[in-house]
Amino acid sequence: MTFRSIAISPSPVFWDDAARVVLASEHVEDRRDLSAVRVVVPTFAHAHLLKDALSRQINATFIPPTISTMFGWLGMLPPTSGPVATAASERLMSLYASLREHGWLKKLFGARRNTDLLPLAEILLTLSDELTQALLPSLQATPDFADERWHAALQKLTPVARNLLSDETQLVWSIWKSQLDANDAIVTRYLRMQHLARNTRQPLFWVSPVAPDAIEQAFIDTHAMQLPVTVITLDWHASSIATTYAAAWPEIVQDEQAIDYSGIVTPAGLRLNAATSLEEEATTGAQTIIDWLQAGREKIAIVAQDRVVARRIRALLERAEVIVSDETGWKLSTTRAAAAFAAWFDLIAARAETVALLDFLKSPFVFAGTDDKADLVMAIEIALRRANIAGDWATVTDALTALPVAQSLVVRLAEQAKSYAGRKTLCDWIATTERTFASLGMTEALSADIAGQQSLQLLKAIAQDCDGVGHAFSFSEWRAFVNLQLESAPFIQKQIDRRVVMLPLNGARLRGFDAVLMVGVDSDHLPSQPSETLFFANAVRGELGLATRESRQRQQLRDFTELLSANNEIVLSWQTTRDGEPNTVSPWIERLQLTLAKAGAAPLATHVATVASRQLHATPVTMPAPSAPQLRPLRLSASGYNSLVACPYQFFATRMLGLAGIDELSDLPEKRDYGDWLHQILATFHTTMRDQHIAVEDRAALLNDISQKIFAQSLDKSGAALGYFARWEKAMPAYLAWVEERERQGWHFVFGEEHLERTLRWENDGAQGDIILHGYVDRIDENDGGERAVLDYKSTNATSLNSRLKQGEDHQLPFYGLLSDIPLLNACYVPLDTRDKIKEVEAPDFSAWQHALEEQITHSMQAIDGGAPLAATGPESVCQYCDARGLCRKGAW
Repeated sequence: MTFRSIAISPSPVFWDDAARVVLASEHVEDRRDLSAVRVVVPTFAHAHLLKDALSRQINATFIPPTISTMFGWLGMLPPTSGPVATAASERLMSLYASLREHGWLKKLFGARRNTDLLPLAEILLTLSDELTQALLPSLQATPDFADERWHAALQKLTPVARNLLSDETQLVWSIWKSQLDANDAIVTRYLRMQHLARNTRQPLFWVSPVAPDAIEQAFIDTHAMQLPVTVITLDWHASSIATTYAAAWPEIVQDEQAIDYSGIVTPAGLRLNAATSLEEEATTGAQTIIDWLQAGREKIAIVAQDRVVARRIRALLERAEVIVSDETGWKLSTTRAAAAFAAWFDLIAARAETVALLDFLKSPFVFAGTDDKADLVMAIEIALRRANIAGDWATVTDALTALPVAQSLVVRLAEQAKSYAGRKTLCDWIATTERTFASLGMTEALSADIAGQQSLQLLKAIAQDCDGVGHAFSFSEWRAFVNLQLESAPFIQKQIDRRVVMLPLNGARLRGFDAVLMVGVDSDHLPSQPSETLFFANAVRGELGLATRESRQRQQLRDFTELLSANNEIVLSWQTTRDGEPNTVSPWIERLQLTLAKAGAAPLATHVATVASRQLHATPVTMPAPSAPQLRPLRLSASGYNSLVACPYQFFATRMLGLAGIDELSDLPEKRDYGDWLHQILATFHTTMRDQHIAVEDRAALLNDISQKIFAQSLDKSGAALGYFARWEKAMPAYLAWVEERERQGWHFVFGEEHLERTLRWENDGAQGDIILHGYVDRIDENDGGERAVLDYKSTNATSLNSRLKQGEDHQLPFYGLLSDIPLLNACYVPLDTRDKIKEVEAPDFSAWQHALEEQITHSMQAIDGGAPLAATGPESVCQYCDARGLCRKGAW
């Protein structure tokens, strides 16, 4: 066996040192012809770094060695006739199908539904792969090795812990043994690597920042039996590390060698940026990148420990037309395309719940080729919100009867949703989903988007991989599976500009940059919080050769040390406060600062990035008072006039500009709904009495029957309507008594819930004008003398109604009087919120009030026609509920 290991200090010249090792090899006879050797590097980015280093060392044209990654080398092998590795998605769903058959598993892990076992299946497969990675080479040599190692590992646990974990550990072991066959992807990779090692024709240089794992070491050992292997890795002996870092973080040091503390100095190119907020950290970071670019830096790295800050920096840089090459592996689930998938599945699961429906329709990928789609979606939203439709395909479709084009879109959605019933195989689910996307115009739109392309390709890959999975799954299982796949798949962006690259900390291994910005170096993000895997205690993992919390954190600290050692200009950034609470810097940085202080060295320098300032001229904000005679409405309702009286600007915004807030959807009925139900009930009740001459003794039954029917429709949508029904039942006797008393006074019902209009005309200085007054009148009564009165039902009490009339700000009753072609004797409110005797609240001086109101309306309309300003003079009692407050900006002037 010909094998040697060479360790190189972490430094900016690592690749130059590695190139010198290759050139000094006895297998390189001509420095300008290196084709006789092969070099395996971690990534393709490292291949370029090695070529550049060789070019610098040779300083002439040369034939490079064969440089590849292990993945790329395996990919060059021709297909074999042996077993084909089972795809990850097929393994996952096959295992899940087995797990869901065991009820004790759901009980053991507190799973309430089958789909809760899907993440468990993924964890089990991850653990199985870890075990295979660590134990496979030894298992190949000694079949009983794994069982012996397993039982030895369990003995590391206390008897109590062993008893508590017995079911879980046995499950892991059983799953691993069942997965360990020739179709396992890791087994296949191991066999192919062994085939390469046995048939090699070139001496090998293995370059890696970390020690080879068990399978890689087995490959190296087999290769070394054929031809020489040189492993080039990082040197973590104390003599090869900067004394400052070895003293601050002694756990990174490989040996027990004493550290010379006299050599501790402050790292020259390392600076700290303590921001007070997320936005300040992002703004300072973006400005730092721009400053570096302007100074001529061509290779800049953003190490994203805090992904939220990193994304904000990327957005700010893109605004400045600096494109960031992203290597952090953002999940496909975070893209708009994946959101369209999720929105469709949510819509099916919620059975056309209104919010889910609107969310799906607003996706840019849905009905992308439809003309005026934005207007159609807005029309659908307004219609559903005004009718307070909670959901259900039939109810939503009926609510859009007045909008046939919009209704047809919803009908298409409903038809597609029907196909998601029942249980199907994965291939059938994929075919169903693809048909849906084609029918809804989503396929073409997704294909035009880079994330959409990857999402569609994911479906095709699943279809190909899971062709052999014959198990049937429900829609909820299909939905959970797709969401899990989107969460696991990385979103791969086009790399347009390589000047600024964003990467994770381990992505910076063996790479050097002109400058580095590391964001999120606080105690929450550095070191990274471990994502605990179920079952294994650290002792068991260590005995089995798996990564432990300590080994992961040690490796991350080495990665951090390498980053500081391999780059000459670094800014470490974090937020001193988060959510109003103090946020401490990483303990690693605190230890570094403490080491410098104990040695009497200067503390780390503070980074300052000055954001360019722009001088703005302040414009005083004044109360808005628009003048728009050309927008004066042609029609006016009672509520419209009340708006003009309450606040002229509110009238301008809502009635003249036609702006209005969108109604909020409510799962529970509101007081206005109660009022609408009472209006329907009483209109039907009095119309029936008028037309059929119902006897007094039968009125209670009639009113009860009508009430039951009206409320039944509402109770089907929400059980909360029962409270309002009970409230009305208690008020019905009082109302029937009031009806009888009114009839004794000589009044009888003429009509109700009728729309009336009247044109109001005027002339002033030769100028003529008019406006149409309109509104729905609750009820008109007539007495034996032919005189008429207008009544308005109110689902409130008499006290509040009297208060409204005394204030004189409510002009609803006299406005209704102006709508009538026949002069009205009086007008009154009928308070329905009472169990006691109902006493109508009559408008005082009704005739004079009507006349005054007519003059006020005429005067107001003439003023608007004359260009009078419509100022925002509403009182706070009006402003606090006003939809136009965001326009008038009250509080800013």
